[in-house]
Amino acid sequence: MTGATGNSSRTTFALPLGLWGLTRIILLLCVFKVVVVPGPDTTAEVSEIYRGWYEVLETGVYPRSDVTWQYPPAAAFAILSPALLPFLDYTAAFFVLALVCDAFVFGLLAHTGRRPGRSMRGAWLWLAAVPLLGPTAYARYDIMVAAVAVAALLAAIRSPLVLGALTGFGAVLKVWPVLLLAGTPKGRATWRSWPAAAGAALGVLALCAVWMPGSLAFLSYQSERGTEVESLGAMVFHVARHFGWEGEARMNYGSMEFLGPYVPWVSAVSMALTVAAFCWLAWWRFRARRFVTSTTADAAFVAVLLFTLTSRVISPQYMVWLFALAAVCLAYRSSRMRFPAHLVLWATAVTQFEYPVWFSHVTGSGPLGIAVLFLRNGLLVVAAFAACRILWRHTVMETDPTRLSVPEDRPEREKVLAGSV
Repeated sequence: MTGATGNSSRTTFALPLGLWGLTRIILLLCVFKVVVVPGPDTTAEVSEIYRGWYEVLETGVYPRSDVTWQYPPAAAFAILSPALLPFLDYTAAFFVLALVCDAFVFGLLAHTGRRPGRSMRGAWLWLAAVPLLGPTAYARYDIMVAAVAVAALLAAIRSPLVLGALTGFGAVLKVWPVLLLAGTPKGRATWRSWPAAAGAALGVLALCAVWMPGSLAFLSYQSERGTEVESLGAMVFHVARHFGWEGEARMNYGSMEFLGPYVPWVSAVSMALTVAAFCWLAWWRFRARRFVTSTTADAAFVAVLLFTLTSRVISPQYMVWLFALAAVCLAYRSSRMRFPAHLVLWATAVTQFEYPVWFSHVTGSGPLGIAVLFLRNGLLVVAAFAACRILWRHTVMETDPTRLSVPEDRPEREKVLAGSV
């Protein structure tokens, strides 16, 4: 009987594994330009910008004179990582490493999904989302950051220390992983994970500062960013351009941004909304009473969704953050985030049309560009409101005393809890 069950499990896993391999072959054909995707060359960031940073980093300094270097110090590890494959040129090695990270995340989600109280839905969402985003998924280092974040969240229940350590490293890699700690259960899990995250982040920062000068130069360039043409706030100017607004969209600090009258006002509103979102998260955490196995992942998903939506920049690669966390949520049967997770998946599919396919329509504020932006950003707005409502309803409003906390060190109780939700 056990052998039959094992054979059935392997057969069930063969389908998603085969589809993963097929879709990734197609994706590799796109990034290696065997299949040409319409629009701007999404791989140019790797072959030109990343490679330029790599050459500077090799000399022992951060690219302080380059305004496009807007990343935390540990990003240097990702930029230098193609050196691990010296038999390939830089661009090819980067794509291969992106594929490895993709496979790592899929493997983690599939392994988790086959355990009691878990679901394969997370693996399926990841399987679909990466090719739906297109070549951008492999042409940015965000997929490497996503691998760290997914590993951290999946370790959260069994080891808050691992969650904290990986979160701290991820935060110095690209800031947003610090939000993974938003939903750690109150008590021991928080007292273990938060100090571990702070210690890991400080340790990596110290290492980077000793390793190379200029590790914090990115801060000044980030503060001078404007409103990118793909952000929620930019929708005002896309419409205003058709009514005589005198501003323009042009390359600024490494991305297409709106420059002109009232842009600083919209940027300030975006910052205010980000602060308001963080205040809501703090209030939610204060009020939350019910923590189940998926709450840490659910809260992280909500936090990053709010951070992304209120950002002055919603670059296509930001979708990697969202669908990675959405996939972790769906890996838990206790999660109620299926609806917003599916909205994020649809938004990911639309994003490939926003960039690169119709990016010229977006930068020109044409009807097609405005329509695709309204659709993508509209899906994210609905997803954010739905996710916030679900999180609040199932952690603050429901107060079943038998499900107040995650049994961190009692695996059998954890399985019973997760399976009963």
